[in-house]
Amino acid sequence: MTISAAGYRDLANRDVLACAVVTVAAKLPMSMTPLMMVFLTRNLPGGYVLAASLTAVYVLGEILGAGLLGLLLDPSRMRGQLSAGLLVGAGAFTTLALTSNVTVLAVAAFIAGAGPSTTPGGLRAMLLGLVPDALVPKAMGFDAMITQVVWAVAPALVTVLALSVDRRAPVVVSVSLVVVAAWLVFILPRGHVTSRSGTAKVRVVASAWPIYLVSAAALSQLAVAELVLPALLEHRGIGIGWTGPLLTGFAACSALGAVLYGLRPWPGTLRTQGLVLLVITATCVGAVALFPNLPGIAGALLAAGLFQSGVLVTRSLALRERLPVGAHAAGFSMMYAVTGAGYGLTAVVAAWAMDVGSPVWAVLGGVTVTLVLTAISAAAERRQPR
Repeated sequence: MTISAAGYRDLANRDVLACAVVTVAAKLPMSMTPLMMVFLTRNLPGGYVLAASLTAVYVLGEILGAGLLGLLLDPSRMRGQLSAGLLVGAGAFTTLALTSNVTVLAVAAFIAGAGPSTTPGGLRAMLLGLVPDALVPKAMGFDAMITQVVWAVAPALVTVLALSVDRRAPVVVSVSLVVVAAWLVFILPRGHVTSRSGTAKVRVVASAWPIYLVSAAALSQLAVAELVLPALLEHRGIGIGWTGPLLTGFAACSALGAVLYGLRPWPGTLRTQGLVLLVITATCVGAVALFPNLPGIAGALLAAGLFQSGVLVTRSLALRERLPVGAHAAGFSMMYAVTGAGYGLTAVVAAWAMDVGSPVWAVLGGVTVTLVLTAISAAAERRQPR
């Protein structure tokens, strides 16, 4: 594969920047939701348990919505479909702020997750349709950087709004952003991806399952880092208040890693690059559990963030090569669903490991699961035709 050495300045055109604005407006509410649930329900019966349950329902809606609704995306009508899903999500978010009935909250949380769930995959496919092949790696790095920055900003934004304004203020901001994204999606040009009509076939989208599996393995490392880090710091006698700065640094390094990956071509195939980067990431996450002091833990975690984003970018590029143009949106949505499922499964395993053992074993167990999934995916990809 020949990649141009052109810089990111070649992406600085009106169409790509418009896609970036829509992406931020659509993804920021998604990344705000988990913490937003906490502030929204902490004074209701059930408190934090209710918030955790609603977040789980929301994620379930995202997983099922992205996996099933993504197959229905028609490239020729994608803008209207994405806009409709975003508006459904806006209505569900509004319901969350207006009711205290647990059943209604659960239904609204599920719909809030399912409605906009195809947006990340659809917008990524549209972005790739706006750039020539030589700029695709840089476009994917740019998209990954936006995602990491959004995830880094969201918790602070929710906290400031909920504590300084009102517990419902984050919901108001989220609904406003979703509505704006639903309107702005129509300003995006069609690009070559929307020139193919018809929804993707399940068999075609499912054929890329080894790529989805590695993406899930990569995000499981994020789950281990996020969910086990507070307990690990406490286990090492380090102040738990370092959790926030460390995770912010992790997200910042992930954004930097995405940018660095797109700066130049790298040796080896996308398959090889992804596997090597994933093994390095897993090694860094494993080192987080082994270092006894804060500098060692911080260094290993920041290194993991730097390499992890490269895994996600290479997997997206590999999926683009694997699937026909008309199936890109469905494929990216399926990847989103599988990675979400991988995150949730890892959260369950980590919780069990900490309950029966220690945070150290929870981290090392998560790394082991990642390496096993990676080996299965690598063996499957070698047997599949290119």
